[in-house]
Amino acid sequence: MKNNYFLKNVLNICIATMLIASCSSCSHKIAFLTSSVVPAARGYITVNDDKNKNYVIKVELMYLAEAKRMTPPKNTYVVWMVSNNNATQNIGQIKTTSSLKASFESVSSTKPTKIFITAEDDATIQYPTTAVVLSTDNF
Repeated sequence: MKNNYFLKNVLNICIATMLIASCSSCSHKIAFLTSSVVPAARGYITVNDDKNKNYVIKVELMYLAEAKRMTPPKNTYVVWMVSNNNATQNIGQIKTTSSLKASFESVSSTKPTKIFITAEDDATIQYPTTAVVLSTDNF
């Protein structure tokens, strides 16, 4: 009887340890802050580790007006990542649709600490302009 109790406790500890270890790479939704440029825009990001120890960055947006409707009109939205070494990098563009929904996914070898989106004329721009549409806090 005591052996069964001991085995159950050991088994429970093993299961709890496995759950905690498996959630260490779990993602959390990180919400974008309310935008003063496009106040209706909402969204969040998730960052996960992949099997190659890269960071998979997913962006989901709602109510983001098309960039051409901005004042002044722009051609696209660009997603920027600030990495843990404080470098800012263009990680791609988001194309919005008339449904006001957009999504984006990218992979980075460096850990992101902040994600923000700017409205730009050129998707290949190397440095962001001051037209920040959405941003997260540092995470």
